[in-house]
Amino acid sequence: MHTPKPLPGVLLLCLCITASTAHAQLAPDDAVTPYRPSVSSPAQLPVPGQLELELGGLHTRLDDDRRASLPYTVKLAFNEAWGVVIGGDAFVSERNGGGQRNRGLGDTTIELKHAFLVSPATAFGVELGAKAPTARKVIGSGKADYSVNGIYSQDIASVHMDSNLNVTRMGAVDAGEGRVQTGASVSLSMPLDDHWGATGELSGTRRSGADSTAQLLFASTYSPSKRLAIDFGFARGLNRASPRWSFFSGFVMPLARLW
Repeated sequence: MHTPKPLPGVLLLCLCITASTAHAQLAPDDAVTPYRPSVSSPAQLPVPGQLELELGGLHTRLDDDRRASLPYTVKLAFNEAWGVVIGGDAFVSERNGGGQRNRGLGDTTIELKHAFLVSPATAFGVELGAKAPTARKVIGSGKADYSVNGIYSQDIASVHMDSNLNVTRMGAVDAGEGRVQTGASVSLSMPLDDHWGATGELSGTRRSGADSTAQLLFASTYSPSKRLAIDFGFARGLNRASPRWSFFSGFVMPLARLW
């Protein structure tokens, strides 16, 4: 069986290589707005006109199954209220308990995002998303999903909170399972000093006829400058339907200022 070449991963690598040239076009105060590593999305959008890249590595374990991937996100705000977010897995490698291995491109998500900025400390957001089944069926579901995500972000002293509540219509379901999946997450992050920060998060999903999932996530972040954020951490599943362990690391950086 033909295995698709991870072309998107090569393209992302090229973007990273050329990013140092793009940095010269960015103003010193054009700080990045990281969405990773937590499941929760913040209500805030990036600096309008600044194209940002998030790229990392993720390894998960569920019983005897293993999955390694290169998740990416490219985001662009048209103004302070509207933006677009495109993400997915540039490459996926899976191995089940029987030793079968599958490799290839992952699915792709496209989201239109609207932010409601109440004050510098408070914001609401809405994301309308669709998942395109760009992965082979042995890796992805082979069907499109559609989702709506509501966001509430709040600064409480030095702690930043992002809470999400979402509904997804699943394209592929097994017999006896519902098509509508609900998800919720709450993320808390805070700076430890001028460069280091910490994040903790509780998240989970629920769908009729299927096992619910739940996990705890902990991460550290390091920002040598306002235009680069590096993260690393782990997540622990809280039930048998969730990956037992997940380990991740990645970074967020601007690629170019388009206007």
